[in-house]
Amino acid sequence: MTNHVRVRFAPSPTGMLHIGGLRTALFNYLFAKHHKGSFVLRIEDTDQARYVPDAEADITTSLKWAGLHVDEGPDKGGKFGPYRQSERSELYSKYAAKLVEDGHAYYAFDTAEEIDNMRQRLQSPDNPTPKYDSVTRMEMKNSLTLPADEVKKRLESGEPHIIRLKVPENETIRFDDLIRGDVSFESRGLDDQVLLKSDGLPTYHLANVVDDHLMEISHVIRGEEWLSSAPKHILLYRYLGWKPPVMAHLPLIMSPKGGKLSKRNAEELGIPINVRDYIAGAYEPAAVINFLAYLGWSTGDDREILTPDEMIATFSLDRVSKSGAIFDLKKLEWYNEHYLRAMPVPQLAGRVREVAEREGYTGLTDAYLETVVRLMIERSVRMPDIVEQGRFLFDAPKTIDEGAVKKAWKENTGELVTEFRDKIAGLSEAEFTAAQVKAVLSGVVEAKGIGFGKLMLPVRLAVTGAGSGPDLFQTMALLGRDEVIGRINRSLDQLATK
Repeated sequence: MTNHVRVRFAPSPTGMLHIGGLRTALFNYLFAKHHKGSFVLRIEDTDQARYVPDAEADITTSLKWAGLHVDEGPDKGGKFGPYRQSERSELYSKYAAKLVEDGHAYYAFDTAEEIDNMRQRLQSPDNPTPKYDSVTRMEMKNSLTLPADEVKKRLESGEPHIIRLKVPENETIRFDDLIRGDVSFESRGLDDQVLLKSDGLPTYHLANVVDDHLMEISHVIRGEEWLSSAPKHILLYRYLGWKPPVMAHLPLIMSPKGGKLSKRNAEELGIPINVRDYIAGAYEPAAVINFLAYLGWSTGDDREILTPDEMIATFSLDRVSKSGAIFDLKKLEWYNEHYLRAMPVPQLAGRVREVAEREGYTGLTDAYLETVVRLMIERSVRMPDIVEQGRFLFDAPKTIDEGAVKKAWKENTGELVTEFRDKIAGLSEAEFTAAQVKAVLSGVVEAKGIGFGKLMLPVRLAVTGAGSGPDLFQTMALLGRDEVIGRINRSLDQLATK
């Protein structure tokens, strides 16, 4: 095993990349770069029954979007390839056969029905889910119980079979975890794990161990859900005569409601669960990465915003928590607001143009869009919000907020708004500035002896259709005199009966 730090992100293409998977990739990436090591992408595609054709492309797209560039992988290449397990199947068969030859694994010929019968027969209150293990293996149909010549005959005839790991009967299996410290499991709680399936493809456990060794992976950094698999992997390393990599199991990402963040409770809470949802939702990659970095890890100081280089310089596994990290959507939105507002206005305006044009708003100048950005940025969480929340800046409102109308539109309100309209109609386009329009409204208010809001809110409703929004006078200056007057006229007609 090399002294060079080599880590791998090894997802299965059985679905779109989960946000928790991206965090695992991020922690591997940061650890590798902190130690000037290599970040490897390996696609573990041996589960053909659950294989999703678009999943691998989704994984690579998601990593690139997040800025986690791999040093080796299916698309990048490298001296330890191929990097898809489906292209390495001959390797696994060889090592499975060696394990059988050395007495650490065995052939099993049991049908699914025979295994079900065993489980039903042995089920009891003390043993609700019987395993195929050191206790039950000797009453099953395998190379440990059948005569050698019969085993040979069955294999030569091509009878379907699998290869199982022969787990020791009474042993404490220990290993040191960089996050959890000393970890131990009793072998009597483990089943005789399937290593090679009847179709000749390996299970996750065998392929994982073989590939980590052959690819010289120095550290395995993965989610807590794989912790229970670790003792089986430790046994495989021992039986194959290999030194295991250093292990670190990351804390679970928890739902704000408690328990692991599942697809179901994420949907209930409005939390995007797959990385593609963050891409489609136009979240800022830097915000998502900064947020994920703090899900289970801390810098040891009060910093909350880190550049990628600062993350790499600061990252260490000894500051990763053992306990679960709660996914706080409000915190993610706070990060997104920060990165959105830090973006240069012209750059952001260019992105807003793409959204606006997709929705049919064309012919907008750069100067107009930059002003839209300045008006809406403090009210937006994500970039598309600038268009969604500021739709009145692109199109005259089709409806007026009924609740705000009930609050603001009184018996004489129409007369006040009409007077304001007539006065701004006397301004030239050049005079139609935010300051001048505000002065006109202030003049009407003072002349009538009423509060500023008595006219300002009705005018806002007439121009934007909403009871709140960005600076009203800058909004009107941007829209222009004729557009504002036209909107006021339509609203007065609409609200004449209020």
